[in-house]
Amino acid sequence: MSKDFDIQEYMTRGVERVVADAVRATLRNPKESAYMAKFAIASSAASKKRAKMEDAGEHVPPFLIASITSSCNLHCAGCYSRCNDATNDNEPVKQLSDEDWSKIFDEADDLGVSFILLAGGEPLLRRGVIEAAGKKQSILFPIFTNGTFMTEKYFDEFDKNRNLIPIMSIEGEQEATDRRRGEGVYEKLVSNMDELKRRGLIFGASVTVTTDNLKEVSSESFISMMSEKGCKAVIFVEFVPVDEDSEHLAPGDEDREYLKAEIMRLRREHPEMVFVSFPGDEKSSGGCIAAGRGFFHINSQGGAEPCPFSPYSDINVKETSLREAMRSKLFLELQSEGVLLDDHKGGCVLYEKRAQVQELAAV
Repeated sequence: MSKDFDIQEYMTRGVERVVADAVRATLRNPKESAYMAKFAIASSAASKKRAKMEDAGEHVPPFLIASITSSCNLHCAGCYSRCNDATNDNEPVKQLSDEDWSKIFDEADDLGVSFILLAGGEPLLRRGVIEAAGKKQSILFPIFTNGTFMTEKYFDEFDKNRNLIPIMSIEGEQEATDRRRGEGVYEKLVSNMDELKRRGLIFGASVTVTTDNLKEVSSESFISMMSEKGCKAVIFVEFVPVDEDSEHLAPGDEDREYLKAEIMRLRREHPEMVFVSFPGDEKSSGGCIAAGRGFFHINSQGGAEPCPFSPYSDINVKETSLREAMRSKLFLELQSEGVLLDDHKGGCVLYEKRAQVQELAAV
């Protein structure tokens, strides 16, 4: 990677591509295209705000990931959040309040953050937080949900606030989805899609890519089915193992090259949809963008972490500002010591170097 690599320019180009794709994907939907056109203007203003702060020596990432609850009703096989104890079946402890999250959204808006991905646990269990997000129309909130709590009230909420975009987790066809997520989940997801399409609401899908389902989830038959259902975005998330027993499910270099080629094909053949890969080929595209370079993660108790797969923190947004959290000692050390740019097998560098990250967080 060139020493002249400009992370701000790289991230801005990425945001512009996603926004342009979203605008194109919603052209036939008057309500959605009207919102996306307004968001494109807001996103451009946010980019200029971030660039101005960059010129003053302060880097602001365009994305945040917010895990707004530690509760979830499902027990998906290989769930990183449960294995990291970020999600469990106990009553949430020291969880940020609706007001805390609303304050975080306000500050993110002031700083020029354009996207906040809401996750969990199951984020739809926090209706108050979802309603607070709906009020921040200049920020787009993809909501990563298992889909089982999508009710009439939520459909109405998504209709009223077009900046709330449900991203439903699916593993491929019915057999693969129900095997990982539980019997009947696929049927519920398909029912949700039919209702969202009937209402003219934009939605997406999050697919955990493993060595088992790689070819199925990137196949023309699966993507065509999702397109027919009205899906406008597919986010491919490479499986990150949380123990040695599941390492065989993590895509290797050859798998990632295959997925990269398939995504390029899908972008050409399905202009009505947006395709994003995470972490994608970070080895050849500027390195890992976690730890504040392109985004960072806020857990349900307010801890600022490099990313959901790297649950280590040395600062809490409840005790300080979002702006200060972006300058966390851990984040700055991960950036300055080159950990995010280090050579690695591929996939998630922070998972591969987790012992080093944990040591830095403990200092």
